[in-house]
Amino acid sequence: MPHPDIARVPNKARPSKSALSVYRFPGGGGLLYAVATARDKSLDLPGQTADTLAVLDGHLATAGIDRTRILRADVVVTDHDQKPAFDRVWASWMPDGEGPVRSFVQSVMPEGDQVEILITAALPA
Repeated sequence: MPHPDIARVPNKARPSKSALSVYRFPGGGGLLYAVATARDKSLDLPGQTADTLAVLDGHLATAGIDRTRILRADVVVTDHDQKPAFDRVWASWMPDGEGPVRSFVQSVMPEGDQVEILITAALPA
């Protein structure tokens, strides 16, 4: 049964998952949850990171907000030793002083994926 305070954009390949979910608080505002991977799996980790961040920019734009509204980011990579390369791309994308709480972990991922980022962002009241 759908909930009027929750909107979801289903994952096209897996409709039981969402690429984007928005929860609206009863008094206004809310939270956006979004996940992304790179569209181009042939890129190296910095390239996949930039592409993944571009996908997230699209999700943020859909909700009418920008990067400064991100509260939390969970980053999953296939090679933790690539953290300095990831951090360089992240630092050029995230405005100084606006960085969210962020985790960075290594995991096995589907073939070709090197990075996945899940964000939680605040929606204005």
